[in-house]
Amino acid sequence: MSRTRQAYQDLDRLWRRGREFLGCECAVLGGAMSWVSERHLVAAISNAGGFGVIACGSMPPDLLAAEIEGAKALTDKPFGVNLITMHPQLDDLIDVCGAAGVGHVVLAGGLPTSAAIKRAKDFGAKVICFAPAPVLAKKLLRAGADALVIEGAEAGGHIGPVSTSVLAQEILPEMGDKVPVFVAGGIGRGEAMLSYLEMGAAGVQLGTRFVCAHECIAHPKFKQAFIRASARDAVVSVQIDPQFPVIPVRAISNAGTERFMEVQRSVIEKFHRGEMDQKAAQLEIEHFWAGALRRAVIDGDVENGSLMAGQSVGMVTAEQSAREIIDDIIAQALDALDARRTHVAAMPGEIQGAL
Repeated sequence: MSRTRQAYQDLDRLWRRGREFLGCECAVLGGAMSWVSERHLVAAISNAGGFGVIACGSMPPDLLAAEIEGAKALTDKPFGVNLITMHPQLDDLIDVCGAAGVGHVVLAGGLPTSAAIKRAKDFGAKVICFAPAPVLAKKLLRAGADALVIEGAEAGGHIGPVSTSVLAQEILPEMGDKVPVFVAGGIGRGEAMLSYLEMGAAGVQLGTRFVCAHECIAHPKFKQAFIRASARDAVVSVQIDPQFPVIPVRAISNAGTERFMEVQRSVIEKFHRGEMDQKAAQLEIEHFWAGALRRAVIDGDVENGSLMAGQSVGMVTAEQSAREIIDDIIAQALDALDARRTHVAAMPGEIQGAL
């Protein structure tokens, strides 16, 4: 489909702030997914005009340093590093980013301290933080965050309780003009990206869409599970008893999901029979998924491993290159802009004037 110059200009205007903040052609962040967002996918996203982000996860400092250097060998474009705030060596990891000249540090997995934010900013990095609620968004800005990601419950992996559309309505009107805000969770097409840009977002973050990129090292069985899944297959982990809280995780349902519920019931019954104390019971429940994501992503155990995926998985229908994924999303946004202009042009003159 032929696209007008005006559509390109409109899109450029809408995400210019995000592009300038990230230093890339397209204000599309790659979601940091453990075992998935490593050097190859990160470099591919950045080379395609987006902004790749390394998922540090539980890496020790030396492995993170090697991953950053590995990404640099594959791209000369900007990319970032996602650090988990609960990591016991967080300060050391931040220092690794500083020594490597990383320009953007994403602090996730909990509310970062102002000291951690300052430590990253002191070596010149721009700091991006996740804001799951308006009150926390304000707190993060006071602590020095340079940009925010608002991620809704439609996302994959560890999630909050509020949908992307509601978070966007709560946060963008109030925060969108203060710092760049990137919207994440359930975004699979360019029309959705466009709607958030028009609400005041500086850009978007996509994770699930990039799992089936050719450049992603995930096991073929892991990718096939994504291609076969529908949106309703990506479900949130179920908590059997509030006395034993389970951190909500969205993943494609499989045999492991069912077994997790059975383990919860068994462990809770042992607790009530006095066969184990509450701490031991809680630990056994929490340890069930230990290593499960790696088993699925790297080893291809898609029956027993964790298939973390967002609800946009239903829009993943084939393997594509990272560039094709980004190009498709941009094309959909441009087509939506042109279709709207055509629709307005067909209206009577007095209605056009009112618009």
